[in-house]
Amino acid sequence: MDPILNPYAPGAGSRPPVLTGRDKEIEAFKILVARLRSGRSAKSLMITGLRGVGKTVLLTTFRDIAENAGFQTGNAEITHETDFKGAMARLSRRILISLSSLEKAKDRLLQAARVLKAFTLKMPDGFELGITVDALRGRADSGLLSDDLSDVFTALGEAAQEQKTGIIFFLDEIQFLKRPDLEALIAAAHQASQRNLPLAVVGAGLPQLPRLAGEAKSYAERLFDFPRIDKLGREAAKEALEKPAREQQASYDAEAINVILDYTKGYPYFLQEYGKHVWNRAQGPVITKEDAEASRPHVMAHLDENFFSVRVGRTTRAERHYIQAMANLGEGPYKTGDIAARLGKETTSMGPLRAHLINKGLIYSPSHGIMDFTVPKFDDFMRRNYPPESGP
Repeated sequence: MDPILNPYAPGAGSRPPVLTGRDKEIEAFKILVARLRSGRSAKSLMITGLRGVGKTVLLTTFRDIAENAGFQTGNAEITHETDFKGAMARLSRRILISLSSLEKAKDRLLQAARVLKAFTLKMPDGFELGITVDALRGRADSGLLSDDLSDVFTALGEAAQEQKTGIIFFLDEIQFLKRPDLEALIAAAHQASQRNLPLAVVGAGLPQLPRLAGEAKSYAERLFDFPRIDKLGREAAKEALEKPAREQQASYDAEAINVILDYTKGYPYFLQEYGKHVWNRAQGPVITKEDAEASRPHVMAHLDENFFSVRVGRTTRAERHYIQAMANLGEGPYKTGDIAARLGKETTSMGPLRAHLINKGLIYSPSHGIMDFTVPKFDDFMRRNYPPESGP
């Protein structure tokens, strides 16, 4: 069929043509926005899940909902190299400018500008945001990120309250925040919440995020909800495939759907990738079982090259042997003792290696003494490409 009309959208954070199976999460976010708008308290959100389940897509959807409700938003993707204070200063400046365009500046808005000015004076390398007001002495100028970011959030929240709007910060890949930065973010969100200000933080990250947040601040579980999103159920997965095809006057036969769901297991990114390849191969207008089966090698090759291999490429030889040992134990989750035994090592000696792999976002610990991959079907990729005989 015509590749120009191909309706599927695989890609990192690319919005699919149909967002299915996320009604509960979307409704919860709409309630958060409505409560903030009405002056009621609301928990911030931290969405968790494996790679490829659509966390970034959901964040984008949330941001659209917030902006359509008249809220001011700031969004950023966190990496290991992120200067968190600089990122929050830039997001806060954008929000402040947006607030100032709503109405003639009032007292709280001017005070927020002065607090943000004070916040940026402590930035390294003479960093400036071009805020032409005098810094407010004694606010956001202590040099302690937790205290200073709390002052910024409070000032922004008060300005938003004065302007009868709200503010939401959207932060993706939040598990990569350094411990002091995560502590500061949680503390600042807590200050805004305690003052019942219309400001919230919505983050997304890998499954270890609730543990990291709890370790950073013990009250994080009371400040945030941590909804976990997973692969789609069968009906939602079918709709993700069938509805975009129907809109282009095409369809799937039942056996083709079974072939695709058997391979993708309902993971949204894999569904989009498979849909793209089978669409380009099929003559149409009905996509058949034969089309689906013939497309599978192309889907696997594309995922191997663009989704899996890049992650292995970031590992050291020792780290690669560790994840290889995990995969060759079969389907996870995996006991740390079993992994160590396969490598001929003591479990206690593997701690630093595990920590490096967790820090790189390749594995996580669902519970004490248990490890698993953050990427669906990664074990299958490793077994196909790194069999036991190529181990250490």
